[in-house]
Amino acid sequence: MMRKIFTLALSFFTGTTTLFAQACTTLGQTPSTAFPVCGTTVFHQVNVPICSTNSLYVPGCTNSTNANYANKNPFWYRFTCFESGTLGFIITPNDLADDYDWQLYDITGVNPDDVFTNTNIIVTGNWAGNPGTTGATATGVPYIQCASAYNGNESRYAQMPNIIKGHTYILLVSHFTDTQSGYSLSFVGGSAVITDPKDPELSTATPDCDAQKLYVKLNKKMKCSSLAADGSDFRLNIPGYHITSAVGVNCSASFDLDSLILTIDNPLPAGNYQLIIQNGGDGNTLLDNCDREIPENDSLPFKVLPLTPTPMDSLMAVQCAPDELYLVFRKPIKCTSIAPDGTDFRVTGPTGVTILSASGTCTNGLTNMITLKLSAPIVQGGTYTIALQMGSDGGTLEDMCAQITPPIYTIPFTLKDTVNANFNYILNLGCDTDTIFFTHPGGNGITQWDWQLDYFGKSTQQNPTAYYTIFGEKTITLKVSNGFCSDSVTTKIMLDNELKADFDMAPIICPEDSIVFKNTSIGKNLQFLWSFDNGFISTDANPAAQRYPMTGIETNYAVRLIASDGTCSDTLTQKLKVLNSCFIAVPNAFTPNNDGLNDNLYPLNAFKADDLDFKVYNRTGLLVFSSNKYDEKWDGTYKGEPQDAGVYIWTLKYTHRDTGKFFSLKGSSTLIR
Repeated sequence: MMRKIFTLALSFFTGTTTLFAQACTTLGQTPSTAFPVCGTTVFHQVNVPICSTNSLYVPGCTNSTNANYANKNPFWYRFTCFESGTLGFIITPNDLADDYDWQLYDITGVNPDDVFTNTNIIVTGNWAGNPGTTGATATGVPYIQCASAYNGNESRYAQMPNIIKGHTYILLVSHFTDTQSGYSLSFVGGSAVITDPKDPELSTATPDCDAQKLYVKLNKKMKCSSLAADGSDFRLNIPGYHITSAVGVNCSASFDLDSLILTIDNPLPAGNYQLIIQNGGDGNTLLDNCDREIPENDSLPFKVLPLTPTPMDSLMAVQCAPDELYLVFRKPIKCTSIAPDGTDFRVTGPTGVTILSASGTCTNGLTNMITLKLSAPIVQGGTYTIALQMGSDGGTLEDMCAQITPPIYTIPFTLKDTVNANFNYILNLGCDTDTIFFTHPGGNGITQWDWQLDYFGKSTQQNPTAYYTIFGEKTITLKVSNGFCSDSVTTKIMLDNELKADFDMAPIICPEDSIVFKNTSIGKNLQFLWSFDNGFISTDANPAAQRYPMTGIETNYAVRLIASDGTCSDTLTQKLKVLNSCFIAVPNAFTPNNDGLNDNLYPLNAFKADDLDFKVYNRTGLLVFSSNKYDEKWDGTYKGEPQDAGVYIWTLKYTHRDTGKFFSLKGSSTLIR
């Protein structure tokens, strides 16, 4: 039989969702209403409602077969990992001829509906075409089996995945055909723990304003189905008052709840009470998702207080130079009782403060916090006071129980002055080292200085001194604080007094050639003194070209430049080599015995030979040396082996730099051992 070839046009992972004709509306058939899983429970699905809404991405399978993947006739199962390990489970069809598929997702920190768009949360799955049991086992294949034409050999089991403590997962079980008879799902074989070890308990009970309803919080999710709607799961420890109904919060869209609302037949008077759980008309108390119940007669204390106005008694911690103040109330305040222009409040202190507006963070018309927007930040330190007063709306504030807060409440708060990080400095320029003396005036309670002094490092002194031996632009940052307010400033300081004597010249020349010296010294208002070691000196920045005589021997000269700005000076001396001759020739013999005399064969005086090509051959015509550099020399070896004494043929080609004339020469030299 052919397998999973839908006639519906599905879109494969394009970031869009394809809608099908039959929407999934039954609880458990969408990711957001998934069944809560207990690892010890076997889930029996006798019937699976027919529906399909979204195409699915299957790693390694989508777009690679003729199958379309979708949440066809699905049920979803949600669970949390409490101990890391492997996850094992078995899906057993009631009719072994049925074909069920599945896919597991890690939905930690994401919306459950992201299973339809986020490919990164897929853990593993199986979409094999052959019918029978399926799931994750120790012997399963380490990949997702794709859908295909049924051949009877497809693997029905995936290898058990490793799941992580604290992560939340969701499992899709899907049935390919619209005719099926249900299945059972059991979590077996793995080492991970997906059963919540926490025992179920009542957590808190809070009466409403009229003390006729109790808002009860549980310590964990529990089954909506275990709550008796008539309230018979609970009783009070006071005669004459009875709980008449119980409603689980969000039970219309979920299988489990963590809060519920109890209704009492009459308002409770002020006092201390106990809420007691018992077996209700449904034969149990409340059950968690593993069918563990809250023990009968467990009780929870709660208090009904006389209705009193909600005081103005709490202010969120105030930051430096605040332009907003945040008032927090114990009981929610009606948003309609807040004068938008802020006239319900006034602020007094060392300096005038004007309130521009007041607003609440409102949900269902109630807020626990009121934000006061100020016309300008408060920058002067001292003790200030917020006071409640009659606003432009004719009243003060009204809480959720319709109690009016009287204009008698005040809240003091203390600020420190703002601080300023601007600093001064004195620059002492030196020849080798520049010194900068930094000063900060302090004030306004400043106790902390944090200097970043460019490469010189850091300092926590109020007035540090820094020394710089490298000139140029320096970036200086200071951050100051008085423990409440802080400020920072960054300044760039240019150390432009660098003085360096420097010049460019040719290192080798021929006798009687002119040589030009190019001054590249660094500094301001410099004076120069040149000494050319040929009997001439100059004070010009760029002196006239110089000549050096023919002496018959190679001679070295010391060319010196002194640069001075009137206070500091620097000196540079460079060696100039003047050759004995610039006649290019190859010696007719050489003796490679490492005595320092005629040890190499190369073109002499060839530094003006451009495009040089020098080659040496032995008597058999083997090329034993080749070079394109005039100062690269043959040492009488070939591949590291000394060559025999005898005559060697050389060729030399080059273009003379001065004349532009091309030369092609050939000759012989004798290697003497």
